[in-house]
Amino acid sequence: MRIPLASGAWLDDEPGWLASDEAHRALSALRDEMAWEQREIVLFGRRVLQPRLIAWAGDLGYRYSGQTLEPRAFTPTLSDLLPRVSARAGAAFNHVLANRYRSGDDSMGLHADDEPELGPDPVVAILSLGVTRRLVIRPRRKQDRARHDRELSHGALLVMGGTCQRHYVHGLPRQVGLRGERISLTFRRLLRAP
Repeated sequence: MRIPLASGAWLDDEPGWLASDEAHRALSALRDEMAWEQREIVLFGRRVLQPRLIAWAGDLGYRYSGQTLEPRAFTPTLSDLLPRVSARAGAAFNHVLANRYRSGDDSMGLHADDEPELGPDPVVAILSLGVTRRLVIRPRRKQDRARHDRELSHGALLVMGGTCQRHYVHGLPRQVGLRGERISLTFRRLLRAP
């Protein structure tokens, strides 16, 4: 379902893009296949641990939040999903950043995927596996209060396109008391190494 946003941005939201049994297999496989890490980032001048685990795959390094992720091979599960997500999104993705939220206490702050190596107006796809979590999507301009929050369920695919990364930010807030984990696969196309 295409959801038009302001200023040429759009979302494609497909709950159940992966069937439940395939989503369960992917979630289980990715837990084992990927090298999960909890890294430090600098936030407001302080070094803190990211409130989630991360892993990644891609032929090129990727830089965000002051850290560089070196190239890393695609796992069998990611190698299967990559061409399918690319075909659905209409983008030749070559990198996946995975976030593992162990419970509702794990989160990600508001941000845009707007690093220079992604080029202008990149298409970004999010495949959600595991417990349903709310993705907050807000305009960067404070005077525009429109929100476009999405509940991302097990097997859901959300594609952010057009000028979405230029005009909007997104994040995954804490949901205290929520049990169960979620793995979010964020597909991108890197044009060059950082």
